Amino acid sequence: MNLIVNGEARKVDAMTLAQVLDVLGHGGAAVATAVNGDFVAAGARDETALSDGDRVEILAPRQGG
Repeated sequence: MNLIVNGEARKVDAMTLAQVLDVLGHGGAAVATAVNGDFVAAGARDETALSDGDRVEILAPRQGG
């Protein structure tokens, strides 16, 4: 499936948001996610089906001072 992940075109073998996170190495990480501009809670990622061309944003917290 062709997706736009954080502004970059990616071909990913996944059907749900949770699978995309696993494929991209974010599975189990504390991240915030959105699909086509809509926030997706961690508990809803397994049920969030994706379609070709969807825009996925993955944001990881950063520490700093």
